[in-house]
Amino acid sequence: MIDPRLLRESPDRVRASLAKRGHSDEVVDRALAADTARREAIASFEAKRAEQKQLGKLIPKAAPDEKAELLARTKTLAADVKAAEESQKAAEAVWVDLLKTFPNMTHPDVPEGGEDDSVVLEYVGTPRDFAAEGFEPRDHVELGKILGAIDLDRGAKVSGSRFYFLTGVGAELELALVNMAMELAREAGFTQVIAPSLVKPEAMDGTGFLGQAADDVYRIEGEDLYLVGTSEVAMAAYHSGEILDAESLPRRYAAFSPCFRKEAGSHGKDTKGIIRVHWFDKVEMFVYTTLEEAEAEHARLLAWERAFMDKLEVAYQVVSIAAGDLGLSASRKFDLEAWIPTQGKYRELTSTSNCTDFQSRRLDVRTRDAEGSTVPVATLNGTLTAITRAIVAVLETHQQADGSVKVPKALQKWMGREVLEPVIPVG
Repeated sequence: MIDPRLLRESPDRVRASLAKRGHSDEVVDRALAADTARREAIASFEAKRAEQKQLGKLIPKAAPDEKAELLARTKTLAADVKAAEESQKAAEAVWVDLLKTFPNMTHPDVPEGGEDDSVVLEYVGTPRDFAAEGFEPRDHVELGKILGAIDLDRGAKVSGSRFYFLTGVGAELELALVNMAMELAREAGFTQVIAPSLVKPEAMDGTGFLGQAADDVYRIEGEDLYLVGTSEVAMAAYHSGEILDAESLPRRYAAFSPCFRKEAGSHGKDTKGIIRVHWFDKVEMFVYTTLEEAEAEHARLLAWERAFMDKLEVAYQVVSIAAGDLGLSASRKFDLEAWIPTQGKYRELTSTSNCTDFQSRRLDVRTRDAEGSTVPVATLNGTLTAITRAIVAVLETHQQADGSVKVPKALQKWMGREVLEPVIPVG
C-alpha cells in the first residue's frame, strides 16, 4: 500500500498518480474522510479509557456513601469504552480497506495512458529476413510437431485447452533454459530457490494479486490456498513480518516455480500454441533492498534480463510500460519483447518491476535506517525466463528450411547438441 503520510500530506500527488493511470481520484477524498473518522474514533476511545482508569483510582479512596455511585458510573463507562473500542476498530477497518485500493505511486518517467501508450526505448538485433533466405517460416506449433517437441493435442485431451506436453527435445529445451537462467543468476550473486506454487491469502493480498488481477487467479476450493501466477508472490512473502538486517541488503533470490493463470480476459487471444497458457514454468528474480537503492537495482535487473535475451540470440525491444498497464504494485515496469517471425510482431518474454515499498508495507517487511528506526524495504521482481514463450522465440527465430532448428550457442552445453533435427518427414 502507499505511505499513509503521503496521502495525508500530499493528496494532490496521489490524485496526479491516479490520473496518470487513468483512474478516478474520488477515492482520495473518501480515504481522507475515513482517516479523519479513524483518528476521531481513536481519540474518543482513548479519552473514555483514560476516564475509566481515573475512575478506577478513585473507588478505593471513596467514602462508603460515594462508592455505590462511582461503581454505577464505572459500569456505564465500561459499556461506553467497549462501544468506543468497537467504533475505533470499524473505522480502522474502513480506512485500511480504502488504503488497499490505491495502486502504487507511479515513477515520474512512466508514460501516461494505457497499453497502447507504452514507449519503445530501444531495439536490439534485427529480425531475420526469411524471404531473403528463400523460405516461409513455420510457426512454433508446426515446428513442435516436426521436432517431436510440443504435443498440444494430448495436452488438451488430458487437461483441456491451453495445456500442452513438452516432449523429447522440447523437454530438454525447457531444462536447458532453466539451467542457463540459474547459471546467470548464480554468477550475479543470487540465491537460488525452488518456491512453492501454493500460498496463503495473505501472500496473494500482500503482493496485490487479489485486487485487479483476482480474475486470473486460481483458488483451491475447500482450502485457504491459491495457485500463484508468478513466484514473485511466494518470494515477496518469504520475509513477511521480519526486520531485515540493513547490512544484508540487497537480498537477491532467483526462484523457479510452476505458474498458473486463468487468462480470464484473453478469450480468443493466442488460442493456438503455447504463448498464452494456463500453466508454465518460470525463473523469477526477486530482490529486497532499500528505497534509496531501488531505482539502481531496477536498472541492474533489466541488465540481467537483457543478458539472458542476448544469450537466446533473438531480436527484441525494450519497452517502458505505460501507467495504466502497470498493475497494482509496480511503480515502474520494463518489458523485453522478442520478435516472433510468424506473427510479425514483438511479444513479451520478460518484465521487471520496481514495487518500491508498496508490497513491503502490506507484508510488513522492514529494515533499520541509520538512526535505528524501522522502515519499509523496497521489493523488485524480474523474469529471467518464462519457459513457453522463450521456447517459441528460440524455435521460430532459429529454424531452418528443412525444419531443423539451430541451438543458440549459450544453450548448446545444456542441450548437448548444436541442431534440433526433425523426427517426422517434412513436406
